[in-house]
Amino acid sequence: MRIVVLSGAGISAESGIRTFRDAGGLWEGHRIEDVATPEAWQRNPDMVLDFYNQRRLNLLQSHPNAAHLALAELEKTHEVHIITQNVDDLHERAGSTKILHLHGELMYARSSGETGFRLRLDDGLMHAGMRCPDGFPLRPDIVWFGEPVPMMDEAIYLTSKADALLIVGTSLEVYPAAGLLNFAPHGCGIWLVDPNRHQEKSAQGIRCIAEPASSGVPKAIAEIKEFYGKAGTHS
Repeated sequence: MRIVVLSGAGISAESGIRTFRDAGGLWEGHRIEDVATPEAWQRNPDMVLDFYNQRRLNLLQSHPNAAHLALAELEKTHEVHIITQNVDDLHERAGSTKILHLHGELMYARSSGETGFRLRLDDGLMHAGMRCPDGFPLRPDIVWFGEPVPMMDEAIYLTSKADALLIVGTSLEVYPAAGLLNFAPHGCGIWLVDPNRHQEKSAQGIRCIAEPASSGVPKAIAEIKEFYGKAGTHS
């Protein structure tokens, strides 16, 4: 059985990672337009670098929670693919191995050219003037607003092949990621873990578990195993 997981900010919030933006539309007190767009990078790269340096330092002090660990454990008996909107590496640190990052990876810098060069920032810090071996300036490995989502086609393909789809920590309001739900094949069971129950989703036949990720994900996994039977397969 192939289980595809779509994860968002809510799964990492319990690990101390701030959700993307607060009720005022701010991210850590910053306007999105000032830190998460190509224009912001051109206009004030020092502000953008400082912003992401602080995010990395926060990430280095955070740890996977019960939801991350439960998904990693599930991979021992089933084929599990995680499509995440998150830029943190908590899924990796929990032990999951098949992870597709839609919006980039916080712990990496990448070439501003088309070289494909990436550099892991083990100490969490990125400095002005850093360049890749081909001479292009490095930039945060983040898909900013206004940029295409390069991994979207692969995410659609994975979703279209799912036997079960588990959605956790996402409001299903940020596109194009929210549209992945529409590519689940006929007969695919869908589970949604969200403390704010979506009545309209229940009406669509989606099983909603109105709990935080750390307690809701293990419950969803138990339901998936019961529904499909306990026999799993590896890829």
